[in-house]
Amino acid sequence: MFRMSLVRSSLCLDVCFSFVELKRGISQDLISSPKLDKYKIARQLTDKAIKEKKIFSIYGHSPVIRASLRRKGWVEKRFHFLPKVVPSVKDEGEGVPENKRAEGKESQEVTLGKTDDIHDVMSRLVKNETPYFLWTMKRDIIDYHSLSCDQMLNHYGKTASFTTKIGLCVSLRSLPWYVQANPDSFFPRCYGLCTESEKREFLDDFRRTVASSILKWVVSHQNCSRSTPKGWREEAGDSDSSNKQVPESTGSRLTGLSGQLVDIACRACEAYLGRLEHEDIDLSEDAAKDLTEDEWKDLTQQYYRLIHGEAFISNSRNYFSQCQALLKKITSVNPQTEIDGLRNIWIVKPAAKSRGRDIVCLNHVEEILELVATDPPPAKGNKWVVQKYIETPLLIYDTKFDIRQWFLVTDWNPLTIWFYKESYLRFSTQRFSLDNLDSAIHLCNNSIQKHLKNDEDRSPLLPGHNMWTSTEFQEYLQKRGRGAVWGSVIYPSMKRAVTNTMKVAQDHVDPRKNSFELYGADFILGCDFKPWLIEINSSPTMHASTPVTAQLCAQVQEDTIKVVVDRKVDRNCDVGNFELLWRQPAVELPPFPGSDLFVEGVGVWKAKKQMPPISNFDFASPLLDIHPPRERCPPAMPHLAPGPPRMALQQDLKLKDEKVLPCTLPVAATGSLGKIEPPTCTFQHLDNKALSSALARAESDKHLDPNLLNVHPLRPFFRAAADRRGPAITGPSRCFLKLLMERATRGPGAWPGLGLRAQVDRYGVAPLARSGTQQWPRE
Repeated sequence: MFRMSLVRSSLCLDVCFSFVELKRGISQDLISSPKLDKYKIARQLTDKAIKEKKIFSIYGHSPVIRASLRRKGWVEKRFHFLPKVVPSVKDEGEGVPENKRAEGKESQEVTLGKTDDIHDVMSRLVKNETPYFLWTMKRDIIDYHSLSCDQMLNHYGKTASFTTKIGLCVSLRSLPWYVQANPDSFFPRCYGLCTESEKREFLDDFRRTVASSILKWVVSHQNCSRSTPKGWREEAGDSDSSNKQVPESTGSRLTGLSGQLVDIACRACEAYLGRLEHEDIDLSEDAAKDLTEDEWKDLTQQYYRLIHGEAFISNSRNYFSQCQALLKKITSVNPQTEIDGLRNIWIVKPAAKSRGRDIVCLNHVEEILELVATDPPPAKGNKWVVQKYIETPLLIYDTKFDIRQWFLVTDWNPLTIWFYKESYLRFSTQRFSLDNLDSAIHLCNNSIQKHLKNDEDRSPLLPGHNMWTSTEFQEYLQKRGRGAVWGSVIYPSMKRAVTNTMKVAQDHVDPRKNSFELYGADFILGCDFKPWLIEINSSPTMHASTPVTAQLCAQVQEDTIKVVVDRKVDRNCDVGNFELLWRQPAVELPPFPGSDLFVEGVGVWKAKKQMPPISNFDFASPLLDIHPPRERCPPAMPHLAPGPPRMALQQDLKLKDEKVLPCTLPVAATGSLGKIEPPTCTFQHLDNKALSSALARAESDKHLDPNLLNVHPLRPFFRAAADRRGPAITGPSRCFLKLLMERATRGPGAWPGLGLRAQVDRYGVAPLARSGTQQWPRE
């Protein structure tokens, strides 16, 4: 009660100090003026804040942040129309529900009347201004993409890769691709139970743990010692019955198990070690040492009876050396062998919930799979995860505890992490025991423990509010002769775990500049003082539920403002208890000249192949009707007049591929003109559009001139081509067409013996001729 009154008095002093600092920005003449009132002071201070962009808004109840910013000359822009509680937030942030009652007391903040009035006036004066600092309970309250680049926000986007249980489980599997570290050395193995492949991996892991636990039972039964370090046995007490050994003299009251159980367990462990060494690659399926499904089921059932004290192995001493050697090999490759214990307990959690809701501890694989099978499938992603429970935690006065550690991320590119030097411990209200799997014993979340009463059998040396600061914990270690453990093992290991986790998550987070976020990581210490990361919480609770949190939560918020606000102005300013944990070296982008990209080029033309001269022309043959093959005509090409059947034509495929069709003349008898040598001529290929337009024009001329009605249908086309009204035909081809046009105009008697066929295909029109000795006259 005395401590709470001190806190309340401190808040009052902070507000008074804030009002004094606000007046410092006003000139001495205005202060000395007798007519000056609070509204003029508010206007002067508001104008200064607007000029310096010191406008902030808070969504929720954060009196420490509000007081800290006001002392630094910031003016709050209030939003009275916003709801006090956002429904979508309650299932995500760990500390949001604990602040619901506090949000209703927004107007009851402990302030002096005069100071509160001036802040209200200043808030109204900046109601149309843009806030440049936003502090919210959850990012979803604000439209993240509508913020300008100079607005600060205390959240990042897309952080589910490490702030949800399933995200942390999946992302840490890729840790070896980022750093040379093994995630199994600081994060208990975890599986999602909504995919068949994950279920299979979990079942294999559970069975391997069954086999190794049988070996541990044999070794511990002979050693008659606990798995915890010798110097700390008095701390754990005798409440953990999982390691209590059943003397062989009591075997008459228990079921005796055959030594074959140990043989099967050893065979399973040897097969596991062989797979790690890839010895199973060259072995056939029959030669492999894997157990059958029936052998696994039988081994598991006998294990349940052995561990729960319903049976024993009478000749276990005969397997001591073999089991000890195998366990030594397993420990060298599996860093989690020590935390596995003997009970094979797994903790089943909802994939995206917090504050210990719906978490259960189970040690039968049938119960775990049944729990998942009876639950309806989730609408999005995995709903359940199962994680190996730490069966050998460090105990303080026979009670389990965990550690809440804060860290701050101010940039993701380059990755910048600040680690807080102070943390606090959360104790369970019950004495630790593996005989009872009640969550009240094994979960230390304050949201669960605050509803329970402290066990009467619990040590009176533990705090009644169930919290210690890290300083008190170090004092406890110092009294036990382990004072150096915090600085040499616990604190550095937590820093490495946080750094490695953030390196993996860096590629998944939305790296918005001018944002920051404070996270809360939960650790559990093993019996060897080694910290194990359990989860990372976004929006960690800042509720002053105990004297410890009232002091530390206010302190970490004050120091957060120092890092994200004061350090922007002064890089050497005081940052409180924060220390720079990691700053990634900046990667310089290659210089970009800014010139545009142009692509230039010229067409490549193939040389036209010279054709042999046309010879043996017979002008006596009449001009034959020319009919193109209809099946090869373009769709837009008009049908020509019917004529005699066309003859089969042989095509030179090679020349066709070169898109050059030769122009040859038909074989004919020797005429009066004798032998003439026309120039080699070729037709340029005519596209469909040009050919259609030329034929249409020729057909139109035919109907306009009555003298052309009985003329061959290609005469107008030849005339149009020769007059350059149709498709472009140049060079010797033009000469040839002129002669054809004259022959068509004069009639079949002009050039006797001339027989001509034309092939019309998709390349255009190409006249073909029969071979002969007559040549074409030059123009």
